[in-house]
Amino acid sequence: MKQPKVIFVDAVGTLFGVRGSVGQIYGDIARRFDVEVESRTLNKAFFKAFAASEPPIFPGVMPEEIPACEYVWWQAIALRTFHEADALPKFSNFADFFQELYAHFATAEPWYVYEDVRTALEMWQQMGISLGVLSNFDSRLYAVLEALDLDQFFTSVTISSQVGAAKPELKIFEAALKKHQCEAEDAWHIGDSLKEDYEGAKAAGLKGIWLKRPAGLLVA
Repeated sequence: MKQPKVIFVDAVGTLFGVRGSVGQIYGDIARRFDVEVESRTLNKAFFKAFAASEPPIFPGVMPEEIPACEYVWWQAIALRTFHEADALPKFSNFADFFQELYAHFATAEPWYVYEDVRTALEMWQQMGISLGVLSNFDSRLYAVLEALDLDQFFTSVTISSQVGAAKPELKIFEAALKKHQCEAEDAWHIGDSLKEDYEGAKAAGLKGIWLKRPAGLLVA
């Protein structure tokens, strides 16, 4: 197999995962605001709310306004999550709760790095392959990569909200390739989503590799 010039990797579910569950974290922080909801209920409600949301892209918005748009986007998901869990009226100040929740996910605390990640990144670096993150995450990704000590491996980070397109759209792959002055056929993209990562990469002309977590099985 021809060695790629660049390997792009997805973030959540590929480089790092959530400790416990999203519902557990939502519930733990809600408890600090005297709101008690079962983690399993919140987890189910979160994924329903997330699936119903449009991608986090904000066409026509100035770059400096994107973080505020991301904040509002995630706040809407959190509101729908607690509404779905019949817990929204329990909050005396949901805005303060969400501010703490949002900041929490910009730290290392809710995340863990998969045990195979550092070995792979170090190996690719030693082979002279450039590395980039290509994700539908938001601007907090920069802080998370730094907090998890992963930022040192990557020469580019491309996220949907800043590009104005989300995987599997062609535009976000093109934006990532442009940063490395790399042709699609000379790049790989690895991620845990069959549609967004594997099929999206292949449609854009990259070699798509589907990483099936938690086993870490690579399917090209």
